[in-house]
Amino acid sequence: MNFLRGVMGGQPTGPQPTGAETIQKLCDRVASSTLLEDRRDAVRALKSLSKKYRMEVGTMAMDHLVRILQTDRSDTEILGYALDTLYNIVCNDEEEEPDESEEENQQKQEDDLGALFTDKFVQEPENVTLLLTLLEEFDFHVRWPGVKLLTALLKNQCAQVQGIILVSPMGVSRLMDLLADSREVIRNDGLLLLQQLTKGNAAIQKIVAFENAFERLLDIITEEGSSDGGIVVEDCLLLLLNLLKNNSSNQNFFKEGSYIQKMKPWFEVGDDNSGWSAQKVTNLHLMLQLVRVMVCPVNSPGATASCQKAMFQCGLLQQLCTILMATGVPADILTETINTVSEVIRGSEVNQDYFASVNAPSNPPRPAIVVLLMSMVNERQPFVLRCAVLYCFQCFLYKNHKGQGEIVATLLPSTIDANSISAGQLLCGGLFSADSLSNWCAAVALAHALQDNLTQKEQLLRVQLATSLGKPPVSLLQQCTNILSQGSRVQTKVGLLMLLCTWISNCPIAVMHFLHNQDNVPFLTGQISENLGEDERLVQGLCALLLGICIYYNDNSLENYTKEKLKQLIEKRIGKENFVEKLGFITKHELYSRAAQKPQPAFSTPEHMLFDHEFTKLVKELEGMITKAVLKSSEEEKKEEEVKKTLEQHDSIVTQYKELIREQDSQIKELKEQVTLLTSQNEKMQSTITQQLSQILQHKDQYNILKLKLGKDNQQTGNQAEAAHVNGLQPEELSQLREQLEELQRQNQLLQTQLAEKDSLITSMKAEGVPSAEGSTSEVTELQREVELLKAQLQSQTAEITQLQSERQELLRGSETTAAVPGENSLYTEKIAELESRLSAQTAETQKLKGEVKTLLQSRESMEKDLASATSTAAIMQAEKNKLQQEVQESKKEQDDLLMLLADQDQKILSLKQKLKDLGETIEDEDDLDSKDQFDDDEEEEEEEEECDE
Repeated sequence: MNFLRGVMGGQPTGPQPTGAETIQKLCDRVASSTLLEDRRDAVRALKSLSKKYRMEVGTMAMDHLVRILQTDRSDTEILGYALDTLYNIVCNDEEEEPDESEEENQQKQEDDLGALFTDKFVQEPENVTLLLTLLEEFDFHVRWPGVKLLTALLKNQCAQVQGIILVSPMGVSRLMDLLADSREVIRNDGLLLLQQLTKGNAAIQKIVAFENAFERLLDIITEEGSSDGGIVVEDCLLLLLNLLKNNSSNQNFFKEGSYIQKMKPWFEVGDDNSGWSAQKVTNLHLMLQLVRVMVCPVNSPGATASCQKAMFQCGLLQQLCTILMATGVPADILTETINTVSEVIRGSEVNQDYFASVNAPSNPPRPAIVVLLMSMVNERQPFVLRCAVLYCFQCFLYKNHKGQGEIVATLLPSTIDANSISAGQLLCGGLFSADSLSNWCAAVALAHALQDNLTQKEQLLRVQLATSLGKPPVSLLQQCTNILSQGSRVQTKVGLLMLLCTWISNCPIAVMHFLHNQDNVPFLTGQISENLGEDERLVQGLCALLLGICIYYNDNSLENYTKEKLKQLIEKRIGKENFVEKLGFITKHELYSRAAQKPQPAFSTPEHMLFDHEFTKLVKELEGMITKAVLKSSEEEKKEEEVKKTLEQHDSIVTQYKELIREQDSQIKELKEQVTLLTSQNEKMQSTITQQLSQILQHKDQYNILKLKLGKDNQQTGNQAEAAHVNGLQPEELSQLREQLEELQRQNQLLQTQLAEKDSLITSMKAEGVPSAEGSTSEVTELQREVELLKAQLQSQTAEITQLQSERQELLRGSETTAAVPGENSLYTEKIAELESRLSAQTAETQKLKGEVKTLLQSRESMEKDLASATSTAAIMQAEKNKLQQEVQESKKEQDDLLMLLADQDQKILSLKQKLKDLGETIEDEDDLDSKDQFDDDEEEEEEEEECDE
């Protein structure tokens, strides 16, 4: 304890120990002391010496301090001292400013020490994991120094510490809990910690975002007063930028979570915008950058379009336009607002239309586009503001054919209004002003009004300019070439040449107008062939590009300037190789690659504004084509044209074949549908036939039952006749004839009823479209047998009548021989009379029976006719059935082929699975079982269909 008192400020009694000796003794005390109080006092002493003797404490005490963190977890005070000591030896921040002469060396030494001790600490990943565990301690004296220490480690060795935290269980979640701490100091330092943690690590950024970071940060911004808040709002915005910049997943999560709508209140500004604090300017600048991150042109087009739509729907774009037109807004905020509005409307038709309708609060009201263009062509405005306005105008015209037409229309004679200033007038004024930057900006802006729009390129040829009184008007195209030939500044020449190249590219009419002026081609060849300085090389390259466009898009309508003649002119006056070399000056320029990186004009000085982003795309597209066009000979061009024609013919043939294949595919599809329809119809007809066959069988059963009943009735009638004979009512022959006659009558009636039933059955079967020829044929055959039976009965009756007549003749002859005997004569006479009466009655009954037989024959003929018609119908239906069965067989054949293909495919799959198993991959067999069950089900369905067809 005496030693500690001496270290902590007691009066020395002997020679003073050095700092290294004191620190070594303190480290020994920390390592060997058994009392917690002694260790705590020793660690407190090390903390007090850690800033002055940073190297010594870091070298000798770091391991002892880490061991304290591991063993003395129960004492928060000693933990706090240990963490503060580690922070002091790792942190590179110096409280006292060194002298200017020593500042650079001192800072370098501090950075080296911080990196050295950070490497030593993170060599053991368990140290960082231990630190994360200590952050769960709620005690202020432990959590706050732990947050500061981890932040310092991330500053010195960001990637290594990020990797350890990323693999640590719940590592990021523990750090996210710092935002919910009620103590503002810890929460604010937690924001700084998360800023360092999320730098350049997309995986950690995603984890932080899905830990509800957006919701928490936006709530903190709202609680702190949004743009009027302090440094905490700035820290939250910086963390949001880290999470969203170049991270499409987090951007989509931010949009889907409806957090864009929550940004609208940030941009609500009042009428009095004077006296903005520096912090408010910083906050609003970061808020605008956050909006730009969501709609940055380098993002995917789909994500950018959805964010632009959300910003318009929630009113954020309208709020930004209000700031744009407000008064008293600081210049840097106004510039950033213009850039933000530019990217919100870029390529979005709805947003571009809304921006075109915005008016400035002036008297009379003017469109916002006109007000912005007035600032762009005004040389007294700040350079960054003029660049921002140009970018806004470019974004307004990007993929906006309607807006391009409206801008060009303000230049046409029919739409010029002398009482108001239009966008076209401002562009022309800037194009021909004395300020070279205004010339360049106006030329680039007008070129964007013609970008990828052939109609507006042709319309702009109609623009006429009045140069001076008494002189005829000059076209805009000619005036541009006149200014080029007057020897203006390089920046003006570059702007005008970019405008001309954009104008006449892919527009043969504009090329013809340009070549029609006899002075243009000599001026271009003269510029290209001269040996100029470094500054003029870019102009030479652009002149070569313009002349190359005149060759490539030449339609040979001017006899003096055809493609071939222009190429001959280049070969004679410039040389093809020299021409190609001068053309390459454009892409070799140092400012070309910088402009090609992003659409926004970003130049440090006005003199560096030489290239436009869209123009670099045009150069990249045309350079190779122009080089080939110039170097090719006429024979090669002819061959190329022939090859092109051949290719076009081949393309047309391929197109025809494609159309034929499409037609065949559609026909195959239709035929397959027809086969499916006919198959279903066949199945329906098969079921109908089956039903009707069952009905016919039922009718046959009913017919057999009726026949049995009829036989019983005939038996009963025969019994009655025998009874009558026994009673002696009628003679035997007459009773037999009457019985047969009655039986024939009953049979006739029964046949007529059955015939009617069959007629109705045939009629119904015809109506249903199903032939019943088989059943009808059997019934007609039965009827024929019955008619034959009747004929036999008639023949027997005729034989009986003949027998009766022969008996009568014999009686007559007997009466003649016995005429002498009166008694016998009267007896014979009575017998003859009785016999004649019987004969006449029998003859009448026979005639009646013949009539009935005739009627029955007529019925049979009608039934035969019906049978013939039913047979023909059945034949037709049978033919249709055979046709359907043939189609079904064809479809079954196709199905069998498909099954064979499926079987081959299954065999291939099995072999591949076997190979995978041989390679050690685990393969589940459920798919195999499913495929096998499916194959068995298909075979069962085929067998059922074949049984149905049979």
